[in-house]
Amino acid sequence: MAVLAPGRAEHDPRVPRRPVPRRRRPPFPARRLDVVPPLPDDRRTAWTIAAALGALALTLRLWGIGYPRDLVFDEAYYPPEARELLTWGFEYNRGYSFIVHPPLGKWLIAVGEQLFGYNSFGWRFPSAVAGSIAVVLLFRLARRLTGSTLVGLFAGVLLLVDGLQFTLSRIGLLDVFLQVFVLAAVACLVVDRDVVRARVRAAGDVGATGFRLGPRGWRIAAGVLFGCACAVKWSGVWFLAFFAVLSLFWDRSAWRAAGVPRPTRTAARRGLPGALWALAAVPVLTYLASFTGWFLGETSQGRSWAQRNPETAFPWVPDALRSLWHEHAEWLRFHSSLSSPHPWESGPWSWLVTGRPILLWNPQGLTDADGEQVIRYILMVGTPTLWFLFAPATIWLVWRIAARRDPAVVPVAVGIAAGWLTWFLNPERTMFIFYMAPVLPFFVLAVALLLQDVVGRPGAGEWRRRAGLVAACGYVAIVAATFAFFWPVLTGQPLSYAEWVQRMWFPSWF
Repeated sequence: MAVLAPGRAEHDPRVPRRPVPRRRRPPFPARRLDVVPPLPDDRRTAWTIAAALGALALTLRLWGIGYPRDLVFDEAYYPPEARELLTWGFEYNRGYSFIVHPPLGKWLIAVGEQLFGYNSFGWRFPSAVAGSIAVVLLFRLARRLTGSTLVGLFAGVLLLVDGLQFTLSRIGLLDVFLQVFVLAAVACLVVDRDVVRARVRAAGDVGATGFRLGPRGWRIAAGVLFGCACAVKWSGVWFLAFFAVLSLFWDRSAWRAAGVPRPTRTAARRGLPGALWALAAVPVLTYLASFTGWFLGETSQGRSWAQRNPETAFPWVPDALRSLWHEHAEWLRFHSSLSSPHPWESGPWSWLVTGRPILLWNPQGLTDADGEQVIRYILMVGTPTLWFLFAPATIWLVWRIAARRDPAVVPVAVGIAAGWLTWFLNPERTMFIFYMAPVLPFFVLAVALLLQDVVGRPGAGEWRRRAGLVAACGYVAIVAATFAFFWPVLTGQPLSYAEWVQRMWFPSWF
């Protein structure tokens, strides 16, 4: 039998080749969804950054907020209804249904009117405060989710210089209040997640069935805030439902990490009763509390329906609750069947690229001292260099979940599903781009997480980290510069026709 020489054996086709294992270090280690990064040890610095972001956001949003002095777009409804709340404690019964939203957002507008009078500054001031708080909340939430103050700073700055959030913060509409309540509720649930995991971890041996966790203040606070969100606009209920399920999933993950043999059963036993109270009963009670003025008013809209319709299948239900239920049925019918065409309507797909913004203000016939045309245009439009990255960042988000099982990404994806995907359930409905308000911070978070990957993980080469940091900061600077470029059409500054055309990037913006 012939014996092949060692040097020729590897070239002979009769000899099976052994595959050579490739040693490739993954750029990011795979994580478990129940392992979250610790908070960085820079608490004082983080609060200083948060205060600076909030102060800058409030300053920008208050500058010239009184212009125009007239009611613009849907301000035709909400500031007048807020004044009625101040006068009677409820919205006046008109006899025709244009009151189709719960009262809490209008009560917040009424606070500004009480402080500064019934004028453009008064009914817009609360929106500026709410929009500035949202910037701070997003910074804190991103920092907690990622364990990185830098990523939190990216998220806070990007929301601060977004055109849609900026204009919503300078107009007396409801959506910026919905945004801040949703963001605050989610932040409370994330803190509750971390507190529960720390308690379970500190307990050591938790046994086969875990232990009673007792009252969970952060989760109850989240329930109150979710109830407030629903009391501003009903679309807040999607966030409540989605994040309530996620909260139970987090409980299961905590028990699973502690070694409980049946984590699903343990989460149901130890967490579900409290969740039903904190994330079901508490939001409902909070929502009903926002109607206190409606209950007390004798002539509030729909208040006497039950007296006029005494026959009912549920005679034991108090008349006030039956009337409120009927009023809500009327609102639901209105929202479900709203399909009348509008010149500035848009669909959810176009929102991701700010395809159809909303013209808020455009007075005609203005001229300068030389008789040349002057344009004062207020356009509710997202900062394009930020919004164009929403779709790629969302795809990258899905990859991070599938490939790395990154726990920081899950609440962001859930928020996007609750605030954007649900609008596809009724595609025939008339919709507008400002419906993106409550989900906008989650898209911004997706971009911030993408920038986190651009910077690179700790432990990467110094040159890699430095180049990534320069690239990420350069992108944030480009977004800020774009915001500055669009500033005149976000605030109604006087422009020549040529200057105005430079800022109308797409035909759909006219």
